[in-house]
Amino acid sequence: MAHLFIPGPTDVAPEILAAQTHRMIGHRSPACTDLFARIQPRLRRVLQTNHRVFITASSGSGLQEAALRNTVRRRALVCIGGAFGERWFDVAQANGLPADRLDVDWGRPHDPQQVADALRRHAYDAVALVHNETSTGVENPVAAIAEAVRQASPETLILVDAVSSAGGVDIQTDNWGLDVLLTSSQKCFALPPGLAFAAVSDRALQQATRVPHRGWYFDFLLLERYQQQNNTPATPAISLLFALDAQLDRILIEGLPARFARHARMAHLTEAWALERMALLAPEGFRSKTVTAVVHDRRLDVAALIAHLASRDMAIASGYGSLREMTFRIGHMGEIQPADVELLLGAIDGYLAGQPAR
Repeated sequence: MAHLFIPGPTDVAPEILAAQTHRMIGHRSPACTDLFARIQPRLRRVLQTNHRVFITASSGSGLQEAALRNTVRRRALVCIGGAFGERWFDVAQANGLPADRLDVDWGRPHDPQQVADALRRHAYDAVALVHNETSTGVENPVAAIAEAVRQASPETLILVDAVSSAGGVDIQTDNWGLDVLLTSSQKCFALPPGLAFAAVSDRALQQATRVPHRGWYFDFLLLERYQQQNNTPATPAISLLFALDAQLDRILIEGLPARFARHARMAHLTEAWALERMALLAPEGFRSKTVTAVVHDRRLDVAALIAHLASRDMAIASGYGSLREMTFRIGHMGEIQPADVELLLGAIDGYLAGQPAR
């Protein structure tokens, strides 16, 4: 039975946790090279790319910084519709990189035409956006946005934060023409926190050759040089790599179509439940398949609900940022099963039934 129904971290299967207890190996040893070599092709399959996938000992936010520092010489366009769109902008500012905002109301998806119009007004090295905005439960139409970018400004790179969706949602990295697709280990991959992955296109790597001051730890060119040797510039998180090695097998045994369908099924269950009792923040057609933001219309004491569920070894999340007082969030990703979601929703119903009518 799953117990973490939050937007991450997620529950980790016991055998995957146990894989971390593999005896330690040297990070420059043939054993570590072999580990990297067998991880890379399967990681590419999961991220649906033929390009390299960089692995870093960091959170996904580290690779947001990497994506911007390696691709932006002049200016970036940042699509903002929630907390993690804001994160893209904060990272750009913290690194002294010029960036323009393209804002939509929290809870609304980005419009491909608005992105295209912005690109026709100004020249940008890159467009940065979030595929799955965990603060709002919105899934942005990345394929349509990427096509709009190509039509309006073919040379502009496309940087996508898929931290809470890659590995659980069908994201066709190469087919959609995405230049950097980044994610991390503790969401749909159902691993412990501590690893981040970035599928990086050839043209993003070429752009990096023209960008000075890329930093060191997240320098794409340095990462590529070591990647060619099935290694990393700095010491990797070796125990987590053993867990990743095992989890990639688990993911591919389930099969990507089946994994994507399971996540969609859990989202549908949660959405149907929420629409019968309360409301949803995200509009139909743009609802996340991994986290649902529920708008409560009954002056619900979310803290009390969370405490009630905790007493039953279940955890959901309160609203995020400006949405804190009006929403709560249910995560349904990783190794969670539809039956787990049904148990959780039943437990919430039990709590609601015991509340006085308002």
